[in-house]
Amino acid sequence: MTLCPCDSKRNYDECCGPIIAGTPAPTAEALMRSRYTAFVKRMLDHVERTHAPEVRDDFNRAEAERLAEECEWQGLEIRRATETGDTAEVEYVMRFCLENKSIAKTTLSRFRRDNGQWLYVDCKPVTTQQRRVAKIGRNDPCPCNSGKKAKKCCGTTTELS
Repeated sequence: MTLCPCDSKRNYDECCGPIIAGTPAPTAEALMRSRYTAFVKRMLDHVERTHAPEVRDDFNRAEAERLAEECEWQGLEIRRATETGDTAEVEYVMRFCLENKSIAKTTLSRFRRDNGQWLYVDCKPVTTQQRRVAKIGRNDPCPCNSGKKAKKCCGTTTELS
């Protein structure tokens, strides 16, 4: 038994294998998982054929092959998957190592169901908002207005909202 690379904890032959072989994905999430697995296994025909017709010409096969070959794939985490009728969004984190750099790429992909088959439409990166932290000197008054010095109260940093 070989676990599926998509991190579903299921056997490949019961998870992404049939979808990559041509069985329509039952959900957009299943299609997303199979597309990731296709990169891991370098089965890029599946990735290409699951593009929606209007974006199929944008698929850069040579670049996809280069990435599939050069990346050390480290895992897929589905953060959320929502389906509304024949449209869906899947937010995921894809982890890989490229040129000795560990990368965690968070992406939101959109999918559409045409004639019972889920197709990839597009994606955009998901950016996380940075925390802003104000530096408070050790001898400055604490921003909580306790009247104490910061070093004796809340510490030397505090979050701004």
